[in-house]
Amino acid sequence: MSAPDPKTPDDDPLVTQARLRRERHERWLREGEMSIGRRLAQIGVLGWIFVAPTLAGLFIGRWLDARHGTGIFWSAPLMLLGLCLGGWSAWKWMNSR
Repeated sequence: MSAPDPKTPDDDPLVTQARLRRERHERWLREGEMSIGRRLAQIGVLGWIFVAPTLAGLFIGRWLDARHGTGIFWSAPLMLLGLCLGGWSAWKWMNSR
């Protein structure tokens, strides 16, 4: 039986999160608090990241339904797909900050 490989400190999730926290704190000390305008801009961007794929899916679905005469056969699933894509994109954008 072989001994388990010791983890390096870089592999430890606690060390990684502590490093990220320290970097964020240092950046906050350098740059200071964000202005209200910048926070509102981020909220607006987040909303568009979420809404744009949802509306795109809905419009493409409505176009396909009108073209093929299928009621809401394409509208509902493509809107849901756009909603999921927008939620995933918003989540990725929020976690990259």
